[in-house]
Amino acid sequence: MQRHSIVPRKNWQEKVQEYGLVWHTIDKQPYWNEAAYYSFELSQINQIERASSKIYEMLLEAGEYIIKNHQFSKLLIPEWAIETIINTWNDEPPCLNYGRFDFAFDGNQLKLLEFNCETPTSLLEASIIQWFWKEELFPQKDQFNSIHETLLSKWRDIKPLLPNQNVHFAYFDEPSGEDVINTAYMLDIAKDAGIETKLLKIDDIGWLNGQFIDLENNPINSLYKLYPWEWMLNEEFGKNILKLENYTIFIEPIWKMIWNNKAILPILSDLFPDSPYILKSAFSPLNCSNYVKKPILAREGANIEIYKNNMRIAKSNGPYHSNCIYQELADIPEFDGNYPIIGAWIVDGQPCGMGIREDGMITSNSARFVPHIIV
Repeated sequence: MQRHSIVPRKNWQEKVQEYGLVWHTIDKQPYWNEAAYYSFELSQINQIERASSKIYEMLLEAGEYIIKNHQFSKLLIPEWAIETIINTWNDEPPCLNYGRFDFAFDGNQLKLLEFNCETPTSLLEASIIQWFWKEELFPQKDQFNSIHETLLSKWRDIKPLLPNQNVHFAYFDEPSGEDVINTAYMLDIAKDAGIETKLLKIDDIGWLNGQFIDLENNPINSLYKLYPWEWMLNEEFGKNILKLENYTIFIEPIWKMIWNNKAILPILSDLFPDSPYILKSAFSPLNCSNYVKKPILAREGANIEIYKNNMRIAKSNGPYHSNCIYQELADIPEFDGNYPIIGAWIVDGQPCGMGIREDGMITSNSARFVPHIIV
């Protein structure tokens, strides 16, 4: 794995906007950073694919373990949601089952930092934006990237299982516009699969006669949401959502609360202590001097603390103050102050691509996205 400096394309802003990435600059600094790129050997890409497949298998075992041993309190899941979670896990309702493994990679070893599998972002960048960048600048090279095609195939698979083959796509209207970009891109893929679609804000979902409705009072039979389940359950109508699980399809299902939760990391560590991909993690302080402290329910790199030789060397602010887990500190290479994180995408157990984001020691929401090629 190597980082290379390169001159950005002329009018690169217009080029990425053409494919939907309007959130390409933050505070006058590029979020989409094509002043650099990373190169990987094919053997390293194969290693990332193997790690993704193996960890997915581990997650399946961990899910069964959590349910069988009733470990939900460790995941801060409310008691009244457990039955619905178990039912959706066992019944396997229509689901993309997609997500992004965040890996530390030093060129030799891969270590799982966490799994974003309910509201993963940077999807558009990892899929078509960096692909068209590669096609323009490195047409003879390859890229680990079949994200678009794999998601399209999965939407086609679940299409016959969707009522009226219709899906509403809801997003949280946050200032950056990142969520609406990712939601709109997923909507476009579903539309290409022949599904009737409609985009709306999560706040515009109504409730009428025991059914969620859109602004035109149309029933919402299937809902893709870029909005966390733990937030939804805390809403005023939270418990109504569980009643609807019998006849409303949520993409992704509520069982994703088991995986999209940093408490899964200590459970994986306990179940697979000899795995080369799993960092030692626990619900209480580790017997080591280099570690990371993370809230169980937190997002976008918020409220993280990094310790080296038992001294805190980095901390991020944020609104999350839930119980924490402790994770062994991974070795992340530094390139002129940039620490790259591998975001490896998987769809229903199939590894299908990756994106790279770089930041300081803690990867925040504004971390820069850098494209890659295979050499």
